[in-house]
Amino acid sequence: MTDLGFHVRGYGPPPREDRPATVLVHGLGLSGRYFVPLARRLAAGGATVLVPDLPGNARSRAAARRAPDVGQQADALARRYRQLSSAPGPFVANSVGCQIAAALAACHPHLVSHLVLIGPALEPGVSGVREFGRLVADAPREPLGLLSLAAFDYLVTGPLRCAASFRHALRDAAGSFEVNLSRVRAPTLVVRGAGDTIASGTWTRRVAGLVADGRAADLPGAAHAAHYSAPDAMAALIEEFTTGEAQEAEETRAARAAGEPG
Repeated sequence: MTDLGFHVRGYGPPPREDRPATVLVHGLGLSGRYFVPLARRLAAGGATVLVPDLPGNARSRAAARRAPDVGQQADALARRYRQLSSAPGPFVANSVGCQIAAALAACHPHLVSHLVLIGPALEPGVSGVREFGRLVADAPREPLGLLSLAAFDYLVTGPLRCAASFRHALRDAAGSFEVNLSRVRAPTLVVRGAGDTIASGTWTRRVAGLVADGRAADLPGAAHAAHYSAPDAMAALIEEFTTGEAQEAEETRAARAAGEPG
């Protein structure tokens, strides 16, 4: 699907206005292609899954004349989701995409039923040089297929746009990111690949503690892009999280109804 150059891949049942969709939000300079293994696994379980290339990135490069900032990306994604469904759905994000998803959940809470943040990057107070060093350290821990895919996406997006997006993301990390997290009311799962050199365990636990209803989990045998290297395990975590929350809410409603006077 393409809307004004905003490319979105679809998996599973087609999106409908009354059917929630799971949205997978990629990281800086990339496309949604590295989410495809997870998207297929979630779709096999019956979910409607949307995997965008955000405006200015990869196949959606022409959708923006210059690199949008984090808030602009969040607003664009919210508008695109509303075109496809009015039912709140899970948003799953990786790396800098976590900042976009947090901004969307804070500013458009009616669209988000659950939030899953995988390896949230750009820890406040950490310099851009140090963050780049963490990225370099993570590369040998990732599958070769991911590295080639990422290299191609960076070339398509373009180095100048990647650099501009990185500056936007650093400013958001230093200012708005933690504020947005504190405004998130959707149940939130923060997942870190146990071998991730970019998102530290201390930082991911802090992210989980900043949201109103957050929890943290480590995924053994994975690094920063845990959804790519361990899609089955990640899908199981997401399904357990979203289904368990729905069951718990239904049980709470039933208990309240049973306790009400007839």
